[in-house]
Amino acid sequence: MADPLIGSLVDGRYRVRGRVARGGMATVYTAMDERLERTVALKIIHPAQVSDGSFLDKFTDEAKTVARLTHPNVVAVYDQGTHSGLPYLVMEYVRGRTLRDILADRRRLTPAEALAVMEQVLSALGAAHHAGLVHRDVKPENVLVAESPSGASLVDAVVKVADFGLARAVEASAEDPEAGQLMATVAYVAPELVADGFADPRSDVYSAGVMLFEMLTGRVPYDAERPVDVAWQHVDRDVPPPSRYAAALPPAIDELVVSATRRDPGSRPTDAGALLNAVQAAREGLAGGNAATQRLRPITQDTVIVSQVTERPSWARLPAGAAARPRQQQRARRPRRPRTLAGQLSAVHQRIISNQRGRTALAAALAGILVLLLVGGWWLAFGRFEAAPDLQKMTLAAAQAKAQEAGLKVELGQGEFREDVAKDIVLGQVPGPGGRVAKGGTIKLILSLGAERYPVPNVVGKTLELATADLSVEPMKFQVTQGAPVFSDAAPAGTVVATVPAVGEGVKPGGVVQVILSKGRAPITIPSVVGLQVNEATSMLQGLGLKVLTVAGDDATKPKGEVLEQNPPGGGSAERGNEVTLKVNQNASVAAMPSVIGQNCQGVAGQFRGAGYQVRLDGDPVSVAIGNVEKQNPQPGKPLTAGQEIVLTCKFG
Repeated sequence: MADPLIGSLVDGRYRVRGRVARGGMATVYTAMDERLERTVALKIIHPAQVSDGSFLDKFTDEAKTVARLTHPNVVAVYDQGTHSGLPYLVMEYVRGRTLRDILADRRRLTPAEALAVMEQVLSALGAAHHAGLVHRDVKPENVLVAESPSGASLVDAVVKVADFGLARAVEASAEDPEAGQLMATVAYVAPELVADGFADPRSDVYSAGVMLFEMLTGRVPYDAERPVDVAWQHVDRDVPPPSRYAAALPPAIDELVVSATRRDPGSRPTDAGALLNAVQAAREGLAGGNAATQRLRPITQDTVIVSQVTERPSWARLPAGAAARPRQQQRARRPRRPRTLAGQLSAVHQRIISNQRGRTALAAALAGILVLLLVGGWWLAFGRFEAAPDLQKMTLAAAQAKAQEAGLKVELGQGEFREDVAKDIVLGQVPGPGGRVAKGGTIKLILSLGAERYPVPNVVGKTLELATADLSVEPMKFQVTQGAPVFSDAAPAGTVVATVPAVGEGVKPGGVVQVILSKGRAPITIPSVVGLQVNEATSMLQGLGLKVLTVAGDDATKPKGEVLEQNPPGGGSAERGNEVTLKVNQNASVAAMPSVIGQNCQGVAGQFRGAGYQVRLDGDPVSVAIGNVEKQNPQPGKPLTAGQEIVLTCKFG
């Protein structure tokens, strides 16, 4: 469903443009400050967080405190207020991604990148700790990263920390005094916040150490099925060194993480500033191990030192004593001062033009240089290029083959979904057909991803609400409709038993998916079994999932084993597992006619005659002599009286 807030004007000033993200405590939008004509981030707190009447006052106090915190690595707070009864913050809009998004994309960072990001995070936390603020929720989701234009490394990225004071405001308004203990995300929560419910700057140091562990290893230290189990692992276990999961990490980085994540707060760095000094020292050690310094062989008696020094960003403060470096010793002996370059050139020029041979050589050299310049210019501007072949509308394999024939390489760009073009067909190319491409160069191909389809997720067994949530997420955005409910013995009433299309089938974004809900177990119509033999009646009822209880009855006119009565009666309804009581005739004076269909006529006739019954065999002589019973009278289960005539119809073949 469309967000009703998009397009609205908040407080007569902020025009909401779009939704950026939705978290556990608030939703973030981009908005245009129509008064100052600038883009801002608008964070609106969820209704569930406004738990009591004092929340707004506490939220306002925290917002004022954070607004006074001015630092280049802190997301600035510009304004606050309420909209439709919900508090909101107006903050600096950072064009970038969260550290969580970067870790999801790259899994883990290099040590140099991780330390560079951590320096800026700790710089922000250090300013907050100096001002008396504790963040309480340090995690990758609250770290915004504006990457450098090259995007190759995060060492030169700008990092900003968000949500100062928000966790404290929500925690302070919680009705349950224990609710504040686990406001921080459990993967990064400090042990003292779990065990005792208090937090100070050392709690932020612990969370930052866990975040550094994740940047280096691509995982958090602890994992469990329940969040509370993860939280208590922080209390009961020491965070392992990151080198256990990421090989070749320097010991100094292991020591840095272990020091920041000690379970005893007193054993950690006192605040973010202290940890920042340790991080900078580790970064200097890492850079020192990679410095390219080499001593050249002396050409004269002088010694020349060549050193490459990387200029540090302006925000990175070197540790004490490292800023001043001794200057390299100058030459051991002062050589004789050479003449000026202008004087040397003038002397050479005079020697060349002083004779004809020199003038001819100079003219030839200048002509040769001119030719080289012309040929080189032509090559750089035209000669090294050729026309790009037309690879559009080809399959990927055919395009690669044609490019290879032309001596060119192929690079794949980001594909596009197309309903009318099959998958892996070339939609476009850079440079285009006939465009200039360097000989042996690369052509970027834009391929069709085919029709955009997403498999229907498995929502069988879920409630309608949960199934709708699963089917409506990005990028599927399926429209959910309900089909006619059906009875199901396996699925409880109100849960999904099937979808149309079926689970796993592809549906285009925004397509319709019908969910079929269960009406519960189907009721059973009880058949009438009165007059049947008890074995037949029992088999029929048990086949319907009903239980059978027999009681004795006595009827001299009915054969033994015949069902005289049943309860509930036939035609009634019952559920699977219900019990049906049968009254069964126990009088043995009347026998029941057995079924003899398919048996040998002469054999059956002999048995009945031996029992005192009259038997008549119908059929042609051959059938009567060697055939089998095709029909019988009385029918199976009917009573037989002494001396009664039994008619058997025989048939051969």
